[in-house]
Amino acid sequence: MPKPVQKDEIVALLEEIGTLMRLAGENDFRAMAFDRAARTLENLNDDINKYIEEQTLTDLKGIGKSIASDVYAYAETGSVPVLVKLRKQVPDGLIAWLGISGMGPKKIYKIHKELGITEIAELKEKCKDGSVAALSGMGEKSAEKILKSVAWMEEFSERCRIDEATAVAELFVEKMKDADGVREISVAGSLRRASETIGDIDILIAAEEKDAPALMSRFTGLDGVKEVLGQGETKSSVRSNEGRQVDLRIVSPDHYPAALMYFTGSKEHNVALRQRAREKKLQLNEYGLFHQNEEKQADFDRPLPVKSEADIYRHLDLGYIPPELREDHGEFELVSGGEVPELVELSDLRGILHAHSTWSDGKRSIREMAEACMERGYEYLGLTDHSHTAAYAGGLSIERVRQQWEEIDALNREFADKGKDFVILKGIESDILADGRLDYPDDLLAEFDLVVGSVHSGLDHPPEKMLDRLMRAAAHQHIHLIGHPTGRLLLRRDGNKADLNRLIEHAAEHKTAIEINANPWRLDLDWRYGRKARECGLMSAICPDAHDISGLDHVRYGIGIARKAGFGAGRILNTKPLGELKKWLSK
Repeated sequence: MPKPVQKDEIVALLEEIGTLMRLAGENDFRAMAFDRAARTLENLNDDINKYIEEQTLTDLKGIGKSIASDVYAYAETGSVPVLVKLRKQVPDGLIAWLGISGMGPKKIYKIHKELGITEIAELKEKCKDGSVAALSGMGEKSAEKILKSVAWMEEFSERCRIDEATAVAELFVEKMKDADGVREISVAGSLRRASETIGDIDILIAAEEKDAPALMSRFTGLDGVKEVLGQGETKSSVRSNEGRQVDLRIVSPDHYPAALMYFTGSKEHNVALRQRAREKKLQLNEYGLFHQNEEKQADFDRPLPVKSEADIYRHLDLGYIPPELREDHGEFELVSGGEVPELVELSDLRGILHAHSTWSDGKRSIREMAEACMERGYEYLGLTDHSHTAAYAGGLSIERVRQQWEEIDALNREFADKGKDFVILKGIESDILADGRLDYPDDLLAEFDLVVGSVHSGLDHPPEKMLDRLMRAAAHQHIHLIGHPTGRLLLRRDGNKADLNRLIEHAAEHKTAIEINANPWRLDLDWRYGRKARECGLMSAICPDAHDISGLDHVRYGIGIARKAGFGAGRILNTKPLGELKKWLSK
């Protein structure tokens, strides 16, 4: 009898097999098959256990008999023979090499096989003594780059949070945008797609060929540059003072729309677009969209008119797909027939929900947080300090809750007397206990304007127990919003493994929202559950979980995640005017 499994663990399993296959020097097509299967299951909204029990995984596009058998074997025995074999075959030390910039599985396999080394310390030694440089296709420059990358990897993590990457990217764009010759400039890559974590930062400029050398020199000479990694005619790479790699590409103005699309990605989105173009006897590449010649290649003498990315989508009978959606995660269904998805915008937000003050672990008073919200044009602040179980965060006793309400009432009266169209809502972030109960009595919870229920302890509970805990909370009559549902901290700790598809269905049924926590450490709810949320009609809210005034502005990152998830303004609570929000909360 197969044991119940989590979708995420199967996805991770398939990804590991694909990576280890490449590190073992096996056929890349086999590895790609596991990659495709992982993407298929990642996008699966149904319970994977149903497909396993009925042995119908092959009904899913991208999963063949062999991979399906591997998944069935794992569910039955907890082991996959091919993975066991690969783990024995690939030395543990090689896995760490994947974190070295520019070191893909193929290059790692080549060095490992020819030099017989497995540890990073050995790699550094072989780079220094000339052994790596002597390998065919390598050379001294390659060995030097490896050494530099290892040094940086040891000092900085490979990826960073989106707020860290945004700060670096905005600095570079600001210093380049007014330079002579710049016709257009944009951030590209995963940062433009609002991914949760970012590796290299990509910047694209449209400029004439004659202006490119001066622009490259300006870029590599900026104050924010710590090290120049490479400088060419069309591409240069630098290391910023913060340790981030920033790549600049310069293309002609005519090629800019297609290049921006290409370098924004994702790879999977681009592959799907190119396939769609071929079906229409067209060829799409980073230079533009072209008719095919007799050899079914791009006829560069017959381009289609393209002035923007939207033109490319239009020629392919698609509506414009915003960058955040370009993950081959259902976005093509949203724009078939030329429709353009109406996604939530930062300007749609009418207020802030989920923020803290000095009453618990915040750094600013209620007045300061409220005034900061008013300065930003918001109509309301849902103040949600911690409940008494969170003693480590200064959680409020029942007595202190009522004292806080007195201060909120006084402030609201003062704002009204001064003619300010602004209200502080009496909220709480109530801990969800191990059995799914909230940590205040129901009669008190009923008096709050806004109740956010969050898990802060027991994050390592088994998936089924955690799911039961969250589902019990979502069904509570006085809860409005589930906070940061997985409890993850990006680049620091993984989240709980509860089946969020089931939680989303349950929460939507009980008219409970699940927040998108906009803190760049969290960005939780994960955007990959957006399709399920759309199907169920789940409501959400973009919540900064602000503990200081600067934290209020984290909503911009939550907007990115909401857009990636396909949320329109109508399904985000804090886009509602205060009157409408109060009606929703009162239900």
